[in-house]
Amino acid sequence: MNDLNAVNTVNTVNTGNAGNIVVVSAGLTVPSSTRLLGERLAAAATGRAPSEVPVIELRDLAVDIAHNFTSGFPAPALAEAMDAVTGADGVIVVTPVFSASYSGLFKSFFDVLGARDREALAGKPVLIAATGGTPRHSLVLEHSLRPLFAHLRAVVVPTGVYAASQDWGDKGLDARIDRAAGELAALAGALPAAGDGTLNGNGNGNGNGSGGEAGGDAIRVTDGGAAADKFDARNVVPFEEQLAALRSAG
Repeated sequence: MNDLNAVNTVNTVNTGNAGNIVVVSAGLTVPSSTRLLGERLAAAATGRAPSEVPVIELRDLAVDIAHNFTSGFPAPALAEAMDAVTGADGVIVVTPVFSASYSGLFKSFFDVLGARDREALAGKPVLIAATGGTPRHSLVLEHSLRPLFAHLRAVVVPTGVYAASQDWGDKGLDARIDRAAGELAALAGALPAAGDGTLNGNGNGNGNGSGGEAGGDAIRVTDGGAAADKFDARNVVPFEEQLAALRSAG
């Protein structure tokens, strides 16, 4: 397989305020309703035709993802897909529902992405979506997908989109797609790219402070417009080390 086959149009689409939007689809069939939902969301967010939206098909990367777990190194096609996600201004993630949750392939991709770069999704707008055979699984968005991407420190779009088999062709699905896509486009155009120095540790916006680097200040608490406190994940001491220090001191 050509390394480029896994990523359809890796060079993401520039769409003005919407920024560069990438779709990650964990659909397994061809054609795939999971990919179709991702394409419709991206088209609504970017104003482009569905055939022009960039889609990362995890189905084509399944072997590379498995090898990455054992070797620790991504194959070229997987590395390209990771770079596309990391470099995007916004990401649309779509998974089929398996056993009332996201698919193992879907989770595995974000596991290897996080192992490669813990800051890959930090501060990045992410639109969560899923497909399933019954409306009963619609809560997968809230009990599985939203906590996952909150853990990865992404900015999760308020409206998630779930499409059951009977939803296709329904105006209610169209309305949810338009609403979620509008929220993603607004966030992708409004939020600064990670590490561009717009918000930095000194609050001067010139990129010279510690927060001007990717993985810098994760949380800034303000008091009257001034930074009162800040949190840097790189300075966190693991609990095991803290406990060992207490034991040795005692």
